[in-house]
Amino acid sequence: MKKKETEELRFGGKLLHWAEDGINVGIAALLIAGGVVLLAEAAYIGITGARDDVVLAMTDMLDTILLVFIFAELLYAVRTVITERTIIAEPFLLVGIIASIKEILVLAIKAAELLDSGPEFARAVTQIGVLGGLVLLLSVATWILRRKEREPEE
Repeated sequence: MKKKETEELRFGGKLLHWAEDGINVGIAALLIAGGVVLLAEAAYIGITGARDDVVLAMTDMLDTILLVFIFAELLYAVRTVITERTIIAEPFLLVGIIASIKEILVLAIKAAELLDSGPEFARAVTQIGVLGGLVLLLSVATWILRRKEREPEE
């Protein structure tokens, strides 16, 4: 390869790195902004909802707080991509676990209200079971991934 072609490839590679970093920083900024807004929303729900229906308010607040955890895990994944220049699977597995647990909690509270409604209650319980299975599968995948990372490289 000629020297000029090599320099152009290097410049092109640098340009792509800058573009990647710009996109990742933009994603991180949006995740931070979204997390802050959700935190404020959770506080607002907790304060104003406590006057009306405490159980509903706390359920909504917990739902929102778990969403903040999802944003935080995604932000960690983006930070890792920026600093280490590699995508790691664990934060995404944790996001799946948190999202599934979030839905299980919300469905469990709603299922208690649907106890006498027959098919709707059965549907909610089935969804809880499927989500519970998903949490187990994602947990096993996370455990396997962590175990693999501890093994010496071959």
